[in-house]
Amino acid sequence: MTCIRDLRDYIAALEELGDVRSIDRPVDPHLEVGAIIRRSYETRGPAPLFTDIKGTAAGYRLLGAPGALSSAAGRPNARIALSLGLAPDSSAADIVNALADARTRTPIAPVLRKTGPVKENVLLGADATLDRFPTPLLHEGDGGPYVNTWGTIIARTPDGSFTNWSIARIMMIDGKHMTGLVLHPQHIAYVWQQWADLGKDMPFALVQGGPPVLPFVSGMPLPDGVEEAGYIGALTGEPVELVQCETVDLQVPANAEIVIEGHLSAERTGLEGPMGEYSGYRPNETSMQPVYTIEAITHRTDPIWPTVVEGEPVDEYHTATGLTLAAEALTQLRSAGLPVSSAWMPFEAASHLLVVSVVPDWRGRLPATSTEELVQRIHDVLSEQRFAYLVPRTVVLDDDVDASNVAETMWALATRVHPTGRRLVRSGKTLPLLACYTPQERHAWTGDHVTYDALMPAVEEGREPRSSFRHIFPAEIQQRVLDHWND
Repeated sequence: MTCIRDLRDYIAALEELGDVRSIDRPVDPHLEVGAIIRRSYETRGPAPLFTDIKGTAAGYRLLGAPGALSSAAGRPNARIALSLGLAPDSSAADIVNALADARTRTPIAPVLRKTGPVKENVLLGADATLDRFPTPLLHEGDGGPYVNTWGTIIARTPDGSFTNWSIARIMMIDGKHMTGLVLHPQHIAYVWQQWADLGKDMPFALVQGGPPVLPFVSGMPLPDGVEEAGYIGALTGEPVELVQCETVDLQVPANAEIVIEGHLSAERTGLEGPMGEYSGYRPNETSMQPVYTIEAITHRTDPIWPTVVEGEPVDEYHTATGLTLAAEALTQLRSAGLPVSSAWMPFEAASHLLVVSVVPDWRGRLPATSTEELVQRIHDVLSEQRFAYLVPRTVVLDDDVDASNVAETMWALATRVHPTGRRLVRSGKTLPLLACYTPQERHAWTGDHVTYDALMPAVEEGREPRSSFRHIFPAEIQQRVLDHWND
């Protein structure tokens, strides 16, 4: 399937599935927009497309839940799959494998075009203000309206050797200024730090409504030196088309809905937060962060601004960051020669749990390796990754369990994880947004990370067969039952 390059074509594809709902009545950006989007997540409803937002000029629109689970019957992953250029009925394993396989292919560099739809309207100086766009207050108690929840921040190191496309929350201060999280070891912080060390503000471009694949890859924990633009090319099989920014030496997707340009301060002078987060809670914490100063805005006529309202699962943090982290974990484990068939972060676990599945014949592939040694190797490989601080718990399972099936996974965790034994613990860096840690651990950015050995024993060592329709009845009996089920 060809990758959808354009947000408007993506919305049209969702309309064909009955997975988008146009909301044409006037809607208040102060909490009402956020409440509608949250309700759509929690009822697995169509993506809401707001066409009449109070205080916003006619024609300006806002798309909620752009990368969440789908309302299309039998196609829960349709929004994710369509965004990545896959068939709407793709399974969880299909998606993770596609992302992991693309990591083994040669990157395809982007191409520069003279112009594109995002240049239809160019705002400079005093005209370049957020006040003309829908900037909703998403949760009660948020520190302010959040400009960025699904957009991509583009930045380049001072020497030009590395260009990063990343995603991080950004809060509106006023029409010309924003502030947002710039946290190490994320690559946006790596780039910003190099500019700050020179005493210079960092040029940036914030892309809203770019190619649907863009936010998913922007949230992917790619290794140091791997650029998202080239990876997207490898994933989709074609280069991303870019245009030159107006005021900074950066290039942005030509068919984006909106691009905000400017500089990010070398000092942390903006009070940021709080905001309802992916853990399902709204931390009360604020922090001092760099300030984005807006110098130009370009946009398509009648622009569409995608918005995410993070909270209890399942929303885009879980589908995008959780899914792409699982794909990168799978890539690294396979690169280490380990007999791993899949990796998955169950959406319902709020990106607090990684499940690694091993192939049935792993003992034959590694004849001199015990269960404990295999789990230790998996633990060691994952502990070395840049994303390790994001994963408080990892469970190693046999792949007879479909980790994307919540009921099956809960059963396996309850029956295969020992109450006290068979676990490996390491202490290290954590993300303060992970709700499972104590306040002291979150403030210190440090805590324990656990890997659970939930592997079953070998058949000759007493492995018990599963007692289910699929596993404990002969195939011919199963088929006979199915053939006559509706008699």
